[in-house]
Amino acid sequence: MKTRTVEIMDTTLRDGEQTSGVSFSSSEKLTLAKLLLEELKVDRIEVASARVSDGEFKAVKSITDWAKTEGYLSRIEVLTFVDKGISLDWMVETGAKVQNLLTKGSLNHLTHQLKKTPEQHFKDIEAVVSKAKTLGIETNVYLEDWSNGMRNSPQYVFQFLDFLTTQPIKRILLPDTLGILTYHETSDFLGQIIKRYPNSHFDFHGHNDYDLSVANIMEALKAGCHGLHLTVNGMGERAGNAPLASAVAVINDFLPEISIGVKESSLYKVSKLVSAFTGFGIPDNKPIVGDNVFTQTAGIHADGDSKKNLYFNDLLPERFGRKRKYALGKTSGKSNIQKNLQELGLTLNDDELKKVTERIIELGDKKERVTKEDLPYIISDVLNSELHQQRVFVRSYVLTHSKGLKPSTTLSIEIDGKSYEENAQGDGQFDAFINALHKVYQKEKTELPKLVDYAVRIPPGSTSDALCETIITWQTKENDFTTRGLDSDQTVSAIKATEKMLNLI
Repeated sequence: MKTRTVEIMDTTLRDGEQTSGVSFSSSEKLTLAKLLLEELKVDRIEVASARVSDGEFKAVKSITDWAKTEGYLSRIEVLTFVDKGISLDWMVETGAKVQNLLTKGSLNHLTHQLKKTPEQHFKDIEAVVSKAKTLGIETNVYLEDWSNGMRNSPQYVFQFLDFLTTQPIKRILLPDTLGILTYHETSDFLGQIIKRYPNSHFDFHGHNDYDLSVANIMEALKAGCHGLHLTVNGMGERAGNAPLASAVAVINDFLPEISIGVKESSLYKVSKLVSAFTGFGIPDNKPIVGDNVFTQTAGIHADGDSKKNLYFNDLLPERFGRKRKYALGKTSGKSNIQKNLQELGLTLNDDELKKVTERIIELGDKKERVTKEDLPYIISDVLNSELHQQRVFVRSYVLTHSKGLKPSTTLSIEIDGKSYEENAQGDGQFDAFINALHKVYQKEKTELPKLVDYAVRIPPGSTSDALCETIITWQTKENDFTTRGLDSDQTVSAIKATEKMLNLI
């Protein structure tokens, strides 16, 4: 099949920066500009709006200085305004060579915002385009609110396009400024325009207010548009712009007649960096780049993956520099756990696997977050618990800790079928728990081992909600021995380790 190449213009650094609360520093813009062009391989980047601030000037200057040395200057674009050439003077100082001139694409905007006639607006645009040419600056033209223009004043849009085709401009940029288009309208409007002006280059710039931006992109391409404007993570004003990662995947999988140069395997890396720079979090379920999108949770799905990849689709995580994961929790089955064990290089027999599965489901019911890295600790805890017959049960306890008061514990414990309750204070909650235990065992006329070492660890890379493994070394007159406890609460994991000790003495 013969393919046609479509340009991808990333506007994260300009339109994406209109996300509420987001502002890139000059150094961040330069870093991302390099990454977008050299690592991700987008065709063009829109990096700023002219005249916005001193910081914006500095950012554009640093980008153009770098781009000039690398041969990328023609791929750096700046939003400009119909302002009698003031934006162009700003561009000259920054060294930028491509302007994206913002004009009015609907009669409604022209009449009520500029309060001008079409002829007056066109004359102003012609003057800016002419000056740009004398300065050696290439011009693309945005038709702001073009989508509403096609809905409500198509005669004006075609009058405008008739005029633009007489001007020395390279591209006409058609934004769905308010994100109002359905995919049927996108197909219809672009189809009409591209058929009428076959020698002009048209870009489509989609917004996502109705969550239709990716569908609109597909229809724009089918209609014959020559370029797309996208942002990393779908950043942008209101509901954001059409997301780069989703658009790339859709084009590669569903539009074989379209060729793009974006490097899929770098999408996730760039997405994470943009998120880190902006503090704009990526939803866990966001297609392609979300944390959960390549995670199977249900055990039946993991089982199917082991049997001829029954739950795979064409969105293989390796395409995007990622790996498939199998979540551990209350819906986990043996297959999920086996997948994680394989990655860790661990094996269990059927009986051991059953017991570990039961423990993970138990933790999942308590809404504990269980990770692959937790598995060795869970295995150790479960298998270690089998080494003794339980005759001591810590049935209940109340731990208190208040500022200005000593921590205290009230516990209920069962020893060989007999129940005891005691209360004690201590230097900490666990110390108070141990002191209460001593009171119980004094009644039993039994001396408890001495605690000689206490260590807590969590799996590498875990967060504050990780499972804790508490390892306690006890000393008796005869020997030293160690017990372990596992829980998301550090004190509770220590109590579990202590309960194991009580069953060993």
